[in-house]
Amino acid sequence: MTEKQGPEPSTIFLISDSTGETAEYITTAALSQFSKAETFIVRRRYIRTEEQIENVIKEAKPRHGLLIFTFVSENLRMKMREAALNSGLLAVDILGPLLTAMSHFFDRSPRSEPGRLHRIDTEYFSRVEAVQFAVKHDDGQNLHGVKNSDIVLVGPSRTAKTPLSIYLARFGIKVSNIPLVLNIPIPKVLDEVEQNHVVALMIDPHRLMEIRTSRLKKLKQEGSDYADLNAIIQELNYCKKIYRQHPEWSVIDVTGRAVEEVATDVRALVRKYNILS
Repeated sequence: MTEKQGPEPSTIFLISDSTGETAEYITTAALSQFSKAETFIVRRRYIRTEEQIENVIKEAKPRHGLLIFTFVSENLRMKMREAALNSGLLAVDILGPLLTAMSHFFDRSPRSEPGRLHRIDTEYFSRVEAVQFAVKHDDGQNLHGVKNSDIVLVGPSRTAKTPLSIYLARFGIKVSNIPLVLNIPIPKVLDEVEQNHVVALMIDPHRLMEIRTSRLKKLKQEGSDYADLNAIIQELNYCKKIYRQHPEWSVIDVTGRAVEEVATDVRALVRKYNILS
């Protein structure tokens, strides 16, 4: 006696001109509304020519597959719909109707650039990673990881190293910062990193005195040498001496400048030396 076989598993083809993540998210959400059944998901990514579409149709036809596709190109969407119709296959265009509606709404054509969403996601996570890196490597912490920095900021205390690190992280730049302290040798790691990745900060001594005095007042710690002008001048001279010993470092004066302005200079150095390439 022949054993009765169950229904043949259904096959869904996810077809995209990029990674196919959009089609996968939406399909997964839709499948959750149906009782659990054996379903095969076939992913066909980076489909960008008519020949590739024809090959997918040939693969899907004998399996009576459902075609779910996300193409930003109108020509490819039309080709897919036409090929599916001629083959008797059911096809769902996820992006087409939405792009058409938005085109009318904004009164302009879409860019039709495959993979833009994936690039946006990648850029977002790159920025998040850079912020986490900046926090972890703030104020001389975790020196063993400094070699993984895109930029290393050095300079005396209260020259905006921390806010500058966090601001640069918004652009996906991994920044560590290391304070320079009078008569204390610099960490060895500063001689081991790429020297043109080091940005040395300088400031006018009178301005630094004002900043530090204000800081001490907030902390109710007035009377410290930390804000003494003569001590600050010695400290800055010590920094200048270190900078002269490292001619490949870029020196930026932050006196009276906003973090955004200084960040623009640092980003120019990143481009100049192709640091993120």
